Amino acid sequence: MQDIIEGRNPVIEALKAEREIDKLIIAKGAREGSINKIVAMAKEQKIIIQYVDRQKLNEISKTNNHQGVIAYVASYTYSTVEDILARPKKNNEDAFILILDEIMDPHNLGSIMRTADAVGVHGIIIPKRRSVGLTATVAKTSAGAIEHVPVARVPNIPQVVEKLKKEGIWIVGADMDGEIEHFNQDLTGNIALVIGNEGKGIGRLVKEKCDFLVQIPMIGKVSSLNASVAAATLMYEVYRQRYSNK
Repeated sequence: MQDIIEGRNPVIEALKAEREIDKLIIAKGAREGSINKIVAMAKEQKIIIQYVDRQKLNEISKTNNHQGVIAYVASYTYSTVEDILARPKKNNEDAFILILDEIMDPHNLGSIMRTADAVGVHGIIIPKRRSVGLTATVAKTSAGAIEHVPVARVPNIPQVVEKLKKEGIWIVGADMDGEIEHFNQDLTGNIALVIGNEGKGIGRLVKEKCDFLVQIPMIGKVSSLNASVAAATLMYEVYRQRYSNK
């Protein structure tokens, strides 16, 4: 199956990662610096380049933000939980995993992936059902992070949580009724953060299996944070605790 990557940064990251690209289509007359860089990289990798009217790109675009370039690629392949677990072991690092329990908005998933790449998350685990997958919108919103952060799609999140526990990984869930503020919880060592659905939060079965539930304190009138903002806040707290003394 084919998919598309839209926008200059996502396409550049796909080229850097040597993703299998079948063809690039570029708006006629586009000559800006980043377009020139894309053309040079594509020629070096012997990728077909086709110049078309901008209206053609508008018709193909799924995000309405192609920035004059679209790449045709094979559909994104999912990783496995085993592959994700192997990454920290290979680098002799503590595991840092993200579990997303029924995130539905592709913009949230893309934004979460972008932050995950920034803080060194080894991989993301999502459910096969009732969850957005790796779509063109996710790729665009991730600004290229989709090329670097493995995503495993699994049929049963509670079972995976049990598997991670057997690997010595602590499961920390984000919940408005959490027992402790996130910055007062020890988040060093092997950690898997669980972020719940945009509306209902973490599912009951998953919540029951968490070792800790942490809350992000709020003093405003709005009752909750956007899922990607909550995820970023927690991921950076893990990052801070890991690296602040190094």
